[in-house]
Amino acid sequence: MSLHILIVDDSVIIRQVVKKVIKQAGIDAEKIYEAADGLEALDIIKKEHLDLVLSDINMPRMDGLQMLMHLRQIESKENLPVIVISTEGSEETVREAMELGATGYVLKPFSPEKLVDQLRPLGLVSAPPPQSEVDLSNPDAF
Repeated sequence: MSLHILIVDDSVIIRQVVKKVIKQAGIDAEKIYEAADGLEALDIIKKEHLDLVLSDINMPRMDGLQMLMHLRQIESKENLPVIVISTEGSEETVREAMELGATGYVLKPFSPEKLVDQLRPLGLVSAPPPQSEVDLSNPDAF
């Protein structure tokens, strides 16, 4: 299954890391879109066919939680899977994201296995991921 994925994060480096993790996890991504904030993401979401959104929370202009709220109001996109990938791990933030319609939640830094664990129940991956952590402090990881 070739997926169309949107990565939403204000950090170009983090978007590159997420793309690398997608590849390491063996996820068949036909097209990967990128957005630096929730407003850019909503523009892409409205225009493109997507199978999955991977979004940070803390971003300028429109954060990931606001984006989720607006996304769930778009009738044709109400069931689009959204996995939050964030350093925000408080119980309150995770609960809020899930109440707003997040499909899953992964804390940074994360491994390909953690991402695949969120995607497998959605039927978006089938192969087991390789066993490796992504070291965000290693510049060669990009």
